[in-house]
Amino acid sequence: MRNFRTEGIIIKRRNIGEADRILTLLTPFNGKIYVKAPGVRKITSRRSSHIEPFTHSLFTLYRGRATPIVTEVQCIEYFILLRENLTKIGSAYYFCELIDGLCAQDQEQLSVFNLLKKSLSHLNMDGDIESIVHNFEIELLIRLGFYKQSSETKNFNASEFIEQLLERRLKTRRMYQFF
Repeated sequence: MRNFRTEGIIIKRRNIGEADRILTLLTPFNGKIYVKAPGVRKITSRRSSHIEPFTHSLFTLYRGRATPIVTEVQCIEYFILLRENLTKIGSAYYFCELIDGLCAQDQEQLSVFNLLKKSLSHLNMDGDIESIVHNFEIELLIRLGFYKQSSETKNFNASEFIEQLLERRLKTRRMYQFF
């Protein structure tokens, strides 16, 4: 089948050409995938508001020769309150950087998808941002098999452990300094 539908959360985007974007999506059954969104940077584009970072949307994709192409997008949840607070935005970018770095491409990630959706919903509401971020780090490491669940998670420095796994420093952690 050439066309397929999937829900996904946009974790990264980059511009190519004059009016196109390459999006990195986290989907429940296809995992982390890259898709091309042609013409979305044009002023007249109807899809541009549905492909913002952290947006949970339903995508209709056309499987072409290389990268799937976005043909339709319907927004499921926009997380509007998250976008009004710089600390929450920094935390959401941090979540996306972790997923982009730790998750393999084209592998089913249903539990990670649900974790990201739940964490973005918690950020969208009022709550302790530091505990939301720490719980996300620990849960992500457990679900990906990098960390064994124990009672000592309170003293565990997850971001330092993740930097050792990735063999590089985390950009968003230093940029936003949200704690």
